[in-house]
Amino acid sequence: MNASAPRSRRPRRTPVLAAGAVAALLLGLSACGSSDDSDSPASAASDGASAGAFPAKVGTKFGEVTVDKQPKRIVALGWGDAETVLALGGQPVGASDWLPFGGEGVGPWAKGMYDKKPELIGTMEPEFEKIASLQPDLILDTKSSGDQTRYDTLKKIAPTVGVPKGGDQYKISWEQQTTMIAAAMGVPEKGEKLIAETEKKFEAAAKAHPEFKGKTITIGSRTSEGFGVYVGGTGRIDFVERLGFKNNPKAEAQAGEGFSVSVSKENLDLLDADLTVMTPIGIPATDISGDALYKAVPSVKAGHSIVFDDKDISQAFATDSILSVSYALEKVVPLFAEKVAK
Repeated sequence: MNASAPRSRRPRRTPVLAAGAVAALLLGLSACGSSDDSDSPASAASDGASAGAFPAKVGTKFGEVTVDKQPKRIVALGWGDAETVLALGGQPVGASDWLPFGGEGVGPWAKGMYDKKPELIGTMEPEFEKIASLQPDLILDTKSSGDQTRYDTLKKIAPTVGVPKGGDQYKISWEQQTTMIAAAMGVPEKGEKLIAETEKKFEAAAKAHPEFKGKTITIGSRTSEGFGVYVGGTGRIDFVERLGFKNNPKAEAQAGEGFSVSVSKENLDLLDADLTVMTPIGIPATDISGDALYKAVPSVKAGHSIVFDDKDISQAFATDSILSVSYALEKVVPLFAEKVAK
């Protein structure tokens, strides 16, 4: 399954390790010095973090997680979690490669930030035995499915910072992700600084392009199975809304619990907006740009459309981490400006 396919994510429930296997794997790992109070009231889980370094408290969907001391061995499993750790000065010993990039499991915007290549872990179905063998003292899964079984298994290995309240199905912004991870690492001020610097970049881009304000935009993709459009609550839409765009209201009206909705070939006019932006996933870009029905969409016919044929740009746009959004801003804003001005 392609992790970035344009449809609701419906991950298979992650199997729990047999009790004996878990016990054997966790032998000797109980002295991590952190605790996870998953039974604390929802009101205590503030989707953020307490001020200061340690003990650090991070609110999650599953309750408040306390990290008592500086984590030395971090396993970063969530989408963009590893890049966020790197941006904050950490070095994950294990990480999931969602897109996948290969190599060290991060995009070109994070190239050279690892001192040592991490152990790569599966995405939808992580190998719990491999994770346990890395002897982590902190597991990050902030941008994930929010599956209870997955979380319950991970927290038996080490204190786990899972999705925030309301963050199921990968619905967490890069700011929230950065804030949570910075808190867990004991560097909340560094997280705040990175967020402020990145927000200034968005503000500068929006100010430089007042023509974006109020324009409707469709952010979509196509796989071998068909077309889809992204909806509010996701990184891609948050990105363009920060620039002044308004997400396609017709697409938004069809939003469900997932981060996107499917679009049939008979209904491709749903893609029409002041600007239509499409990403190929697992197919050539020409499968979109050369499609006769796609070319008949009014915005496409008028020249107000973009099909990303640069893999780095499309992956930066999809990753939506504190590092990738700056790269995406640099690359896609000029493309947007060119097409809106037509």
